[in-house]
Amino acid sequence: MKTLSKLRRMVLRENVSVRAAARQLHISRNTAKKWLAEPEMVEPIYPVRAVAPSQLDPYKESLQLWIKADSHRGKRERRTVKAYYEAIRAMGYSGGPTQVYLYCRNFKESQDNAPRHAGFVPLSFELGEAFQFDWSCEYVVIAGLRRRLEVAHTKLAASRAYVLTAYFTQSHEMLFDAHTRAFEVLGGVPRRGIYDNMRTAVDKVGKGKERSINARFESMTGHYLFEAEFCNRAAGWEKGRVEKNVQDRRRHIWREAAEKRWNSLAELNAWLSQACQDSWSELTHPDWPELTVADVLQDERTRLMQLPKPFDGYVEQPARVTATSLIHFQRNRYSVPCEWVNSVVSLRAYPEFLRVVSVHGDVVDLPRSFERDQTFYDWQHYISLIERKPGALRNGAPFKTMPEPLQELQRQLLKNPGGDRVMAQVLSAVPLHGLDAVLAAIQIALQAGRVSAEHVLNTLAHLKDQSRFMTVGEVDTPLTLQTPPLANVTRYDSLRANELEADHVQ
Repeated sequence: MKTLSKLRRMVLRENVSVRAAARQLHISRNTAKKWLAEPEMVEPIYPVRAVAPSQLDPYKESLQLWIKADSHRGKRERRTVKAYYEAIRAMGYSGGPTQVYLYCRNFKESQDNAPRHAGFVPLSFELGEAFQFDWSCEYVVIAGLRRRLEVAHTKLAASRAYVLTAYFTQSHEMLFDAHTRAFEVLGGVPRRGIYDNMRTAVDKVGKGKERSINARFESMTGHYLFEAEFCNRAAGWEKGRVEKNVQDRRRHIWREAAEKRWNSLAELNAWLSQACQDSWSELTHPDWPELTVADVLQDERTRLMQLPKPFDGYVEQPARVTATSLIHFQRNRYSVPCEWVNSVVSLRAYPEFLRVVSVHGDVVDLPRSFERDQTFYDWQHYISLIERKPGALRNGAPFKTMPEPLQELQRQLLKNPGGDRVMAQVLSAVPLHGLDAVLAAIQIALQAGRVSAEHVLNTLAHLKDQSRFMTVGEVDTPLTLQTPPLANVTRYDSLRANELEADHVQ
């Protein structure tokens, strides 16, 4: 094309003869005349030369299959071109390795440059119509340890407002809590929710759009009154806005979160919620560049359904209390009241705590841990058992977690014979009077140097009487005295004089 362009300029504009122009451009005069005879400048078409057959032709199909198969394997498991060459030599190839190397390189380049995905159709959503939900895996430092977190991304499809909430797992109770928190921050509930086929929502994926929905997930959608819609298999583009949100927030919010050190997961989630809301005012809306995400969210909130009371998103399962008054949950052990030994209780798992319900309806809340192979005792669960077995106080594992005043009292009492029974009497006062009152009485007894159950209980009763007296003295009443009472000493003398006269008459 460059030569043709120069030829046309020289002949048609500079009036150079065809012979002279062909000589300067080193082309044939007949070729120059043929190009100039064309009414428009078009790219010359040259005849395709016949390609001589190669010794590699019978083995090209095998090489293509091997290269495609290795592209789906890990880098350490992929075969080299030398291995391909040895394989086709065993099949009868008699040529050299150069042709094999060149063909493999060209085929790999053609595969890399080929379009990998089909085109996508742009989506449009009305205000308040839908939200998209997805999970991502992130890493931050919590309490001095680098922890893996599962982050819930909830994003409104119209306004692009999003909420991030971090958890240690992707279980049902975390999914329900993520929806509750997101709806509270966003200010309402859209009409539809778009998900992938996650296990906590879909029990079985059928043909097309057929799905077997999890019962607890259905309960949550029925509580918040939105319709759940699930994407086709391997069709993440159907919820592409939240998919992109995962990548954008990883470069934006999580980059800053990874640089900080967090004391607890609750502290991180509080920071995430505020960071998301602050970013709404900084991000421009892609459809309306003159508006921010926060501006469009104000309009969308008027289209959202008002948020009902939070969904009680627990996961319930039965648990048997062992002879040591422990229950097992996710490779951890938790203590419960010893009166429940050998009974079956209802264990309800929440994101931050475990609620245990006995057969009689008694409820105990336990802090939840996501570590493994840990045992968590509450020494107050074993008080009634210690009353019958006081000797277990000396080496009882639950009582190593008692407050320091109780441990000091125990150390002094156990020096004397029968000290374990005396300590059991003191502990039995905790359910009756409360831990704070018992600790105050113990500290007074320790300061006085009298460590005995009678002294502690007497001090406790004295403190109770003082608190009762102070409570009675501080009672407020709407009645007020119009005439305050005055001391009248002379009235006593008059009464005494009347008594003397009566005695004289007698």
